[in-house]
Amino acid sequence: MPSSSQLRESSSLAPSRRSFIRGLRWYILALIFIVTCINYIDRSSIGLLFTSFGAELGITRSQYGWVGAALLLAYTISQSVSGRIYDRFGSRVGFTLSVIVWCVAAMAHSAIAGVTSFAAASFFLGLGEAGNWPGAAKVIAEWFPQRERALGMAVFNGGASMGGVVGPLLVATLLDPLLGWRKTFLVIGAAGFVWLAAWLALYHPLATHPRVSQEEKQYIEEGQTARNAEPAPSLRVLLSCRQTWSILVARLVVDPIWWLYILWLPTYLKDVHHLSLKDIGAFQWVPYLCAAVGSLFGGWLAGRLIARGRTVNAARKLTVGAAALLMPFGILAAHMHGTYAALACISVVLFGFQMWISNVQTLPSDFFANSAVGTVAGMGGTAAGISSLFFNLCTGWLVTHFGYGFVLTLAGLLGPIGAILLFALAGNIQRLDLTPTKTT
Repeated sequence: MPSSSQLRESSSLAPSRRSFIRGLRWYILALIFIVTCINYIDRSSIGLLFTSFGAELGITRSQYGWVGAALLLAYTISQSVSGRIYDRFGSRVGFTLSVIVWCVAAMAHSAIAGVTSFAAASFFLGLGEAGNWPGAAKVIAEWFPQRERALGMAVFNGGASMGGVVGPLLVATLLDPLLGWRKTFLVIGAAGFVWLAAWLALYHPLATHPRVSQEEKQYIEEGQTARNAEPAPSLRVLLSCRQTWSILVARLVVDPIWWLYILWLPTYLKDVHHLSLKDIGAFQWVPYLCAAVGSLFGGWLAGRLIARGRTVNAARKLTVGAAALLMPFGILAAHMHGTYAALACISVVLFGFQMWISNVQTLPSDFFANSAVGTVAGMGGTAAGISSLFFNLCTGWLVTHFGYGFVLTLAGLLGPIGAILLFALAGNIQRLDLTPTKTT
């Protein structure tokens, strides 16, 4: 018969066993998906609602281009800074800071009175929202074995696309007609604080999480490389690797495609196809739904190829190469006169882009230990932000002088160019050993 001390010990252990959450990594990924969706609802609402309040506040298309540049400038600065913060203080603290900054900024859009206040609110929105990307990459690298990471990144990136789906339907067809644009900004900004409460209640690092089962923890750790516990390499070491530059250059070249459609698709549909805000809300979600599918497909395809015996190198390159061949459909969109045909071509572009990015954003965890993933992902985001900023500034001028067709054609060339440069710089995609060599 067990002793009283054994009974007390077993009774104290029982609640702990019952408190384990089976498949905890998927719940954490669901939170990442949701916050990314909120991120994009807040971001896409700017372009949507600008078609409503732009004329009311006397803000021109050219000034709107500068507002977008302010957002992208902050986004660019914040990517690398946020990546270091996440690596230094962890994802729990990092996401808390990011969400507070961007949600307050989103709500501040309700009080804008002109282009200056509009630009200021958008600047802080970009400052906070940028942290979502290196933070998500770090969480997925920590909580998923390598064979599941592309799928994890695909689900996370699917949140961006789903935000593009939900945003027009929620904002343009429901909240704006019901509440007006000022109160709409308040509602969508407040949603992030609800998410933050759930995040703080559920998330802890894998090593110390009180509700992860030993079986799941072992499964994750066995699917990661032994060098994941290495200390973070210095920036000098990371920047000396051509693999780092392959990620930076790929994102520098290709990411402007996504930002072009995020910031300018509503005005394109209004100016070229003469749609009202309500009609834009009824149509704009379609390309983003295709983008969500593309993200999931890209992650599934890479994981499937690895499961069937392909190397990580082959799986990533096959998926990225196929995605790059879809993005030139934007050139066809430039020459389509019908709204449905143009949206169909744009849908293919965004499908291809999300298929691409779900794998490119996995590369930091393919090349480097977990301690460096946030930093490298952040630097990649900075490169993306720099090029997207300048492309956005040029878009306003190019649209005015040459029309949307020229811009869509130019953007359509970027996918294949980015893939060629990525493959040339990356070499074989495999884990790097950056451990300093000891001399005797």
